[in-house]
Amino acid sequence: MDHPRGSAADALRFLVSYGTYLIAGHKEPDGDCVGSQLALASFIERNGRRAVLLSDGPFTRTEIASFAGRFVARPPEGLEGTVAVVVMDCSSVSRTGSVAGVLPAGAPTMFMDHHAVGEATGDVLFVDTAAPAVTCLVQAVIELSGGPPTREEAEYLLFGLCTDTGFFRHLDDRSSGVFAQVSRLVAAGASPKKAFGMMNDGKPFASRKLMGELLTRAEARYGGKLLVTWMDLADQERFGLVGRDSDMLYQLLMSVEGMEVAVVVRQESADACTVGFRARSAVDVAAIAASFGGGGHRLAAGLHLAGQVHAVKDRMIAAFAPAFAPLAP
Repeated sequence: MDHPRGSAADALRFLVSYGTYLIAGHKEPDGDCVGSQLALASFIERNGRRAVLLSDGPFTRTEIASFAGRFVARPPEGLEGTVAVVVMDCSSVSRTGSVAGVLPAGAPTMFMDHHAVGEATGDVLFVDTAAPAVTCLVQAVIELSGGPPTREEAEYLLFGLCTDTGFFRHLDDRSSGVFAQVSRLVAAGASPKKAFGMMNDGKPFASRKLMGELLTRAEARYGGKLLVTWMDLADQERFGLVGRDSDMLYQLLMSVEGMEVAVVVRQESADACTVGFRARSAVDVAAIAASFGGGGHRLAAGLHLAGQVHAVKDRMIAAFAPAFAPLAP
């Protein structure tokens, strides 16, 4: 059973103790990371403190591209008073990319996360692996302060929750508390229709073409239990980074009868790849990701790995052999 580390009360005490907060998210941010950072920054600023939003980017996902201008890669010069750090949607400073190198040494630090705790050793930890999104933790802090989120904060929080839950399709019959939170966000002015549009509208035509390419080259292994596809640098040059619609790709792969795990390998640079995992129920993909230095949730995880896309793809296929031992690849 999952248990939280720390509490909303611990987080709230931290958030009213300092004058300036550097709010850092992980590299390659998603909607939950961005939404939780934006909502927390708004809450901090309306309580008379300064908030600086930090991100290494890139903001290539269409659903978050419009927020890129709100973030900087390093803190401004001349910050006065005690500066504190909040690391969001990850439990490792190293996951913030280049931001890790510009955070003030020795600054009071809090981690807010819903992934496996990992190496988080800050002054305050508010980590709940049972929460479907970090926005749920931010909402709990805001509501504990004595009032509902503002309309803008509620919109950020609902957007982040929707992106991390696939517009609620990953939630199960234990999620009544989450939907109670959603009800309060809607009461505060957030629109589910608007959140859905932010997630799914405005996709470039190239993204639909790339989707066809990735589905065409997908391979079925272990009797169809494992589906693997890949994207190389030539694809990125042809279709552009904005064509990478991961959520829809996973949806389509996960709809295949009899499959258990979907793997997408992307060549990000000449010598490194990212790998994403999604699972139905039987396989703990976070454990497999962790064996390569990655992490995530039991049914959704990822990693960065040095190498070329086809060699990395073969390593990923081999890594699932123990999970699918009764079946031949």
